[in-house]
Amino acid sequence: MQPDRTAIVTGAGKRVGRAIAAALIEDGWHVVAHVHRESDPVPDGATRVAADLDDVHCADAIFAAADGHPPVRLLVNNAARFAWDGFGGFDPEQFAAHMAVNVRAPALLIERFAGVQSPGEDSLVVNLLDSKLVAPNPDYLSYTLSKQALAGLTELAARALAPGGMRVNGVAPALMLRSTGQSEENFETMHANNPLGRGVEPADVVGAIRFLIDARCVTGQLIVIDSGQRFLGLGRDVQFLDPT
Repeated sequence: MQPDRTAIVTGAGKRVGRAIAAALIEDGWHVVAHVHRESDPVPDGATRVAADLDDVHCADAIFAAADGHPPVRLLVNNAARFAWDGFGGFDPEQFAAHMAVNVRAPALLIERFAGVQSPGEDSLVVNLLDSKLVAPNPDYLSYTLSKQALAGLTELAARALAPGGMRVNGVAPALMLRSTGQSEENFETMHANNPLGRGVEPADVVGAIRFLIDARCVTGQLIVIDSGQRFLGLGRDVQFLDPT
């Protein structure tokens, strides 16, 4: 029987973040589910907290929602900004916004998380990355750069925090759900466009997180979940490829 413990999941109101939060509740965790707006839904049994990750005080607001809960032993940095820019259309404002939400907010949350851990107690941070890290293309430039920076943060935090018993790992999935602007036809074709012929699902990310929770000697690692898509060396983001 696991002791009472709390997990914080950012971006827990929809898509893969909601699946992660619901799975952790099923596994017996108390879950603080971060959303962007107060009106955003969260899984049954979760404690909702609304915060703008572009705000430098976001970590304080999110951790305040865990007051009165069992100790926070898991942080899943799932929320992300995802908007298009690229060479020939590079947008400095998009770059700054992506870095604030996708890198600075996780750094602030990890710093806050580390401050509430007991020395030697096993605790875990999981950063949601992107399989573009191992097969990069120049589409979504600011988003991709922010995920590369988050991968660097994962490595640096793992090195810095290991002496206190904290583990920091990354999970990098390929396309799971249809993206904004992506046609249904493109998604249906590209979802399983990989050597295994298997489309990545939110349940695959949940499985990786469950593995990392139990893998007490694993830190500083990146789990790529792409069914081997990186072997194809695609030159563009999948939604810009011809589905025929």
